[in-house]
This record gives sequence, structure tokens and C-alpha cells, in this order.
Amino acid sequence: MADMKALGFTLFLGLNVVLAQVAVAGQATPEEARELALKAADFLRDEGPEKAWAAFGTSAAFHDRDLYVTVVDSQCQVKAHGAIPILIGKRLCGLQDIDGKPFIWEMSNVTDRAWIDYKWQNPITKAVVAKTAYVVRVGDYVIGVGAYK
Repeated sequence: MADMKALGFTLFLGLNVVLAQVAVAGQATPEEARELALKAADFLRDEGPEKAWAAFGTSAAFHDRDLYVTVVDSQCQVKAHGAIPILIGKRLCGLQDIDGKPFIWEMSNVTDRAWIDYKWQNPITKAVVAKTAYVVRVGDYVIGVGAYK
């Protein structure tokens, strides 16, 4: 009987280790966020805004696990948002994370490329966590893709 309890406990621990590894594997890295931001920037340059906004919102090519594309213009107006489409068309210069950081304003002021850190709700876990976004300027627009830490 003791051997069965030990086996059950071992299986329980092993299952938890496997589940933890799957959860970690499901979370994208900052490098993957950077790669998706650069891919989205190339797509915007090649295809133009109208095709890009539609693709960033619906195409599987621009969604990977917890990665999605966000685009704002220099006035902080959201042009595309891969996770919260109701934000499209809204001006969000005053939007702050839970620590008071005006991260959309910071994104809209990137002149070339930059990393911006802030806290945001993970669309998979629904928890507000630290996030780092790679931001790329393409003309009048700024593309951002963030990875949750």
C-alpha cells in the first residue's frame, strides 16, 4: 500500500513538472516578439496599411500563442490590435499601466526601434504581468509586439 502511495505521489509530481513545462513552452520570448514585430513591419511596408490592419487582427501569421501585433500612430490612435479589437480607433496617449507608466505615449514616440517595458493583462492567463514590447517605426505608424515576462 505504501508503494502505491509513493507511486501515486511520484506520478502526481511528474505530471505537474510536465504541465509546468507545457505552460512555459506556451509563453513566447522577447526574441520571438522582436521577430514578429519585424515581420509585421515588413508586411506593412510591402502591403500598405489597409491590408496590414486586417491581417494583424485576423491572420494566424500575426498571432503566436500570447504574441499579437499592436499598431498606433503618432497621435496614439490604435490602428490595429490583435487581442482587443475594440481599442481600434481610440486615442490612448493617456493610457497608463497599473504603475502609472504611459506606455502607449512612449510607443508612439519611438523614432526607430526600441524595447518598452510595462504591465498588461495576458490574454491567455488574464493576469496583469510585466511585459516587454519590441516597437518598430514604419512611417507614421509604430508596430509593437510584446512578450510577457
